Amino acid sequence: MSTHASNRPKRWKQALAAGAGGMLVIGLLAGTRSSTLPLLMGSFGSSAVLVFGFPESGFCKPRRVIGAHVLCSAIGLACLHLFGEHAWSLGLSVGLSITLMLGLRLVHPPAGSNPLLVYALQPGWTFLLWPVLLGSTALVIGAALWRHLVAEPPKHRETPPRP
Repeated sequence: MSTHASNRPKRWKQALAAGAGGMLVIGLLAGTRSSTLPLLMGSFGSSAVLVFGFPESGFCKPRRVIGAHVLCSAIGLACLHLFGEHAWSLGLSVGLSITLMLGLRLVHPPAGSNPLLVYALQPGWTFLLWPVLLGSTALVIGAALWRHLVAEPPKHRETPPRP
């Protein structure tokens, strides 16, 4: 039996554990509510893929997951409130998010979509606390607990490069 074939059961066990962890944490976040907003954003789905599927990646360090989500959402809110809802200001907010994530070494790719969410939802500044800060923190803590209690971290050959 080839090495590749002998790793299939382990790979599937890790994949199922990662999927179950993502299902549980995202399900819990989706079930929370503060007025009309759940403790959830669309970009958390992509974050879940990374923190459960590639926990050893540099993109999954807690400070990067939480910091990038807060940073990019704050940039989106600032651009929206300073410049209004224009295509160029949305583009500016995404460009600034990329620049600052790279410059501050807070790269977490799913957070780059947060300005798009801000422009679509047009929330107030409390959005930074709920769902951004609390949701991303809960995602990081949930993933760490899941890995500690249930799953061994997967080792992928196709691990994303470290930022």
